Amino acid sequence: MKYLPFVSAELGQPARRGTRWQRLALWFVFAWFLLGGLAHFAFTELEARIVPPQVPDAPDVVLVVGAFELLGAFGLLLPWTRRAAGWGLFLLTLAVTPANVYMLRIHDQFPSIPLWLLWLRLPLQGVLLWLIWWASRWRKGTRHYY
Repeated sequence: MKYLPFVSAELGQPARRGTRWQRLALWFVFAWFLLGGLAHFAFTELEARIVPPQVPDAPDVVLVVGAFELLGAFGLLLPWTRRAAGWGLFLLTLAVTPANVYMLRIHDQFPSIPLWLLWLRLPLQGVLLWLIWWASRWRKGTRHYY
């Protein structure tokens, strides 16, 4: 079967684009992970400092996470990969949460970042998880959820 942009992989039906808010959430999640993925490559050493010491080869892990973030971001843009990309980004976000907790624990090593911002980051992680789920769930061809 031939795949075309904005055409559902199921039966070649035109893909609806979800609600306005879902499209906005989709583009927000895309931008978040695009910029975050690029930051993993641009600031590898800084990102590696927040990886817990139990994780070996922190710079390599940071690069792999950055690559997955970029793949997931671009995967959100295609209707036939959106659901899988959403699951991947959801699981990836859960997987990097220990790094955010570790950064909070060693906050004194990051004097330029206010402590309140590190605390705020944790509940915002939950909001990001919800946005990933919601933005990637609308079905191709309808406005219903999977």
